[in-house]
Amino acid sequence: MIKPESLNFLVELAANNNREWFAIHKPRYEVAREDVLNWVEELIPLLAAADPAFPLETNPKKCLMRIYRDVRFSKNKDPYKNNYGISFAVKQNGGPDYYLHIQPGNSFFAAGSWMPQASDLKLIREEIDYSAEEFQEIVNEKQFSSQFELSYSDTLKKAPKGYDPENPMIDYLRLKSFIASFPISDTDLFKPEINNQLKKAFQGVYPFVSFLRKALDQ
Repeated sequence: MIKPESLNFLVELAANNNREWFAIHKPRYEVAREDVLNWVEELIPLLAAADPAFPLETNPKKCLMRIYRDVRFSKNKDPYKNNYGISFAVKQNGGPDYYLHIQPGNSFFAAGSWMPQASDLKLIREEIDYSAEEFQEIVNEKQFSSQFELSYSDTLKKAPKGYDPENPMIDYLRLKSFIASFPISDTDLFKPEINNQLKKAFQGVYPFVSFLRKALDQ
C-alpha cells in the first residue's frame, strides 16, 4: 500500500502544475516517490510468483515512470504528470506487459498489449481466430471475469481484412489493443489488503497475458 500523503501530493500537483510550485515542493515528491518505490518492491515478488517470465530481480526504479511529461508534441504543456505510472515489463523490447496507474479517483491495474505494431496485431488476431475456444475460456473464467474488463475503446468499425464479419469472435478480432483492466479505489490504496488484492489480480490476468505472449512468440 501507499501512504495518503503520496496520493495527496498528486492532488495538489494537478492543481499547481507548474515548475515554480514543483521546485518548492520537490522534497515532498521525493518522499512520495520513495513511498511508491517501496510498494513496488513489495509487489515484484507477487507478480514474479504469478508469471514465471517476470524477473524476480527487477529493480523497482526501472518500473516507476518519470513524473516529467514530454510536451514537445503535445498541446497540453503541463510539465508534470498527475499520476504515478508503474510498468512491470517482462521484456525490454515490448510484448504483453503489466501496468499499475496511481491517480486520485482514477487508479487501475491493467495488463495486455496496448497498440501493438501491425505485425504483432496480425499474430494476435490469428491466434484468437485459431484458438477461439481457448481464448473464450480465458476471458470467461470466473477469476478473470470477476476482476477484469476488456477495453473496447480502441476498435475497428469494420471487420479486419481477411475476416468474415459474421465470425463469432469478430468483437475480439476488431480490437486494436488487447487490454484487461481492474479499477482500484483511493481508499483501497491505503489498506494492507491491497497487496493480496493485486496478487489475485496478477494470478487472474496471467492466462490472458500468456495467451497473447504465445501468439507473439510463434
